[in-house]
Amino acid sequence: MGMSATQARFLCLTARKSNVEFEGQQINQQRTTLSNESANYYSELCSMTVPTPPSVDDYTKVTYTFNDGAMTNTITSMIALTGANAGKYSISYLKQWQDDYAIVPAASSLVSATVDRTTVPITISASIGASKLRPIQTVFNGGAEPDATDVAEFKTNYGTDEYIKTLSDEQIMDLLREEKYYYELLNNEKLNPTSAAKGSEGWMVRYVKDLSTGAYKPSFYPIQEFNDNNKYGTTGDFYSISCFTLGSATQTEQVFDRKGKVEKDTAGRYVSIVLENPDGTEETFALTTNTTTDEEAYNDAMNKYAFDQAQYDKKIQDINAQLEIVQQQDKKLELNLKQLDTEENAINIEMEAVKKVIQKNVESSFKTFNA
Repeated sequence: MGMSATQARFLCLTARKSNVEFEGQQINQQRTTLSNESANYYSELCSMTVPTPPSVDDYTKVTYTFNDGAMTNTITSMIALTGANAGKYSISYLKQWQDDYAIVPAASSLVSATVDRTTVPITISASIGASKLRPIQTVFNGGAEPDATDVAEFKTNYGTDEYIKTLSDEQIMDLLREEKYYYELLNNEKLNPTSAAKGSEGWMVRYVKDLSTGAYKPSFYPIQEFNDNNKYGTTGDFYSISCFTLGSATQTEQVFDRKGKVEKDTAGRYVSIVLENPDGTEETFALTTNTTTDEEAYNDAMNKYAFDQAQYDKKIQDINAQLEIVQQQDKKLELNLKQLDTEENAINIEMEAVKKVIQKNVESSFKTFNA
């Protein structure tokens, strides 16, 4: 190989070596980027919170109850008193009983009605099928209790009603007393807040015969819903009216700040309660310990846990999939880097050989000039 060709080859190898070194630097830079990306994924994995299943203990509480006749009372708080009342407690409890003559919601009724809103109160002529509705009787001519005059007036106004026709005068008088009681019960905000919210303008009633027992049962309709002139017209309209009736329901009443004492057994468990009466007497009741679990809240927590666990598992899978891609890319770059190292070694070997040729050519040239 001539001197010029050898030098040209050496320059070519030098350029190729520089290019290989540059490609190696680029690959190392890419691997550094992948390393940082991988570190971020691992950091994200480490920062993730593993979902914890709910403990049933967190949704279980101990309650104390006592019975005073037909009522079951559940203690809601016991606050220790100080000063002159030291040793006593301020006790609050929830009274609960089953009322077989409670006001309960029934299905809404489609009522055919003609309403005159020019009168005060409004005048309503309403019926469901052949059964007519009438106002509940609450005011009597004789005062707080109905008398014979009230009965006679009632029969004059409503004596054609199928139910009223079955009643004697004495039974009608009892019915008038009952309807006054029904009216007060319907508007009792404490016991029946749902019906009380609808009863500000009074109530209408009809009695429906139970075909299985032959007894008549009242259904009650709030007058204020007939007075909605934005929803209904004045004559011959059909009204969807809320309905209430008598049924069985659990009633509750909260009692606050009743003073008393609580007795414990040797194990420190509450066993009885002594309550003070307004007249200074005391009543002692045995306490029953109950453990109750809020199943609905616990199931909701379990459902949330299952959802969180599924989200957590999916996130882990997604990160692992990304890490696998990063690892594959890094292995590919590592293989490319090894190929460049091999190529660089080959270039170095060839460059050394070309250097020797150039050295010999230089030495030969000097010998020629020295001759």
